[in-house]
Amino acid sequence: MARSGISGGANLEPTSRTNMKPSSIQFNHANGRLVAAALIATLAFAPGMAFAAEKDAHQDRAELRITDMHAKLKITPAEEAQWAKVAQVMRDNAKAMDNLTQTRFDHAKTMTAVDDLTSYGEITDAHADGIKKLTPVFADLYANMTNDQKREADILFRHGDRKHDHKGGSQ
Repeated sequence: MARSGISGGANLEPTSRTNMKPSSIQFNHANGRLVAAALIATLAFAPGMAFAAEKDAHQDRAELRITDMHAKLKITPAEEAQWAKVAQVMRDNAKAMDNLTQTRFDHAKTMTAVDDLTSYGEITDAHADGIKKLTPVFADLYANMTNDQKREADILFRHGDRKHDHKGGSQ
């Protein structure tokens, strides 16, 4: 299975419109990037190819990411109120991305090159806006975390779901 990485460039396998699997892309969340970054990276490296835009795909992945992060960060009862704000921004961002990618998918067969670029620009703008919304609420949570939680957060955002092996690679 091909994977995408920040340092290695894109090495994505084209898929048919009905065959894209969310697990086929390794997510990297450097600097608060959202789950939606994987779709944006895919579109950036293959703007002329159509990829499946399964309804609510970002929202489903966001829920999985929220649950996974909550467990890995060991959110305490005292942190739950702030965590709820982080999770809500992630959900809102995923919903915005789902709406835009569904619209793009729905019009893929009739889009002109200009329409394609405009649609991609809208998705890119929404992604950037989502990061801008997530950063301050996550920063508030991060400021109140223990050092162990901060280290885990740093790893999660730096390496996504991969564990760093300290030899320049990942497992």
